[in-house]
Amino acid sequence: MNFSAGVNTGNEGIYWLNRILKSDPLAAVVMITAYSDVNLAVKAIKEGATDFVVKPWDNNKLITTMQSAFKLRQSKIENKKLRDRQKQINKGISKQYTPLIGKSQPMGNVLQVMKKVARTDANVLVMGENGTGKELIVKEIHNNSRRTDEVFISIDIGTITESLFESEMFGHIKWAFTDAREDKTGWFETASGGTLFLDEIGNLTLSMQSKLLTAIQNRVIHKVGSKTPIPFDIRLICATNKNLEEMVAKNLFREDLYYRINTIVIGIPPLRDRGEDIILLAEYFLKEYANKYEKFSLKFNSKTLDKLMDYNWPGNVRELRHTIEKAVILSDSDILTPDDFILSHSTQQISDQEKSPTFAEIEKQALQIALSNNNGSVLKASKELGLARQTMYNKMQKYNL
Repeated sequence: MNFSAGVNTGNEGIYWLNRILKSDPLAAVVMITAYSDVNLAVKAIKEGATDFVVKPWDNNKLITTMQSAFKLRQSKIENKKLRDRQKQINKGISKQYTPLIGKSQPMGNVLQVMKKVARTDANVLVMGENGTGKELIVKEIHNNSRRTDEVFISIDIGTITESLFESEMFGHIKWAFTDAREDKTGWFETASGGTLFLDEIGNLTLSMQSKLLTAIQNRVIHKVGSKTPIPFDIRLICATNKNLEEMVAKNLFREDLYYRINTIVIGIPPLRDRGEDIILLAEYFLKEYANKYEKFSLKFNSKTLDKLMDYNWPGNVRELRHTIEKAVILSDSDILTPDDFILSHSTQQISDQEKSPTFAEIEKQALQIALSNNNGSVLKASKELGLARQTMYNKMQKYNL
């Protein structure tokens, strides 16, 4: 590190360290000096050195140091390959997503907030009904963020059992539990540097919520079976179709976690509230599937568009996409008519009298009739319904009878 007699600043070595790393950022550089100065060692490591060796050295320790540096070099190369691969995967995934289509006021509000938050690292909570395109919004936030060239990891929380939550999210070391036959990297560590998207966050149990909150607060994780803290750097985005405020009020969702994940809340409007966006999306999907199934001249007639506009779309954009695809596949002419679209729900607002009663409503009514027939006698009413008396009391309490 020092090439001038009497000079122990290490500047000459630091200069060449920087030149080497500029030429090859993946290089593993071991610094050697006769001056065992702690400050010099710290400076070298901060500048990017892999290790620091003081003369005279022990041969075995030197060999071990060089072997470690070599392994680190190989690891850096492998990580770069994985990140490059992820970039390609991200590009491929982006091509599969529907572009953000919409000129309605509700969608305009969403896009405005999305653009403002994308360039920050603020935690975002995306809320909306199933099929509204929550993951599409999340992906757009990532693509327009400073982390766009880093990994994007999407996790469906609903698919992770409570027993495997820590292993999946934080990783584990070999033999941490019976089936842990090798070390495993968790999603937090994998996503470090990029974006971690936790879908259906409302499905977390209180125990899982507590573990997630600890990680988010401390910005470190511990693999199962290990006490070594692993720092991470992620952009956290969560999504749900549930009302988390109601869940907090019912003690089903931790209030402290709720406020951790919702620095910015983006509410995605249902398709039925997006007006002419329905037509814009229908035209886009028609073009997509007409090309896919080689029916290039397919068009809607005006009555078909009216029918699509009048429908309530309970399945939102996802249902519209599937409906258009099915119509394109089954069409026999170049014009898609209203008859080509068999919509599964009524387009009319159903009155309370016309709605099919729920099981709870039917059960309550049966209890009321039985009690009325038996002048309020619980014992006789329970016998009429074939219920145990205690069961009858429980159901009466349930329905406030």
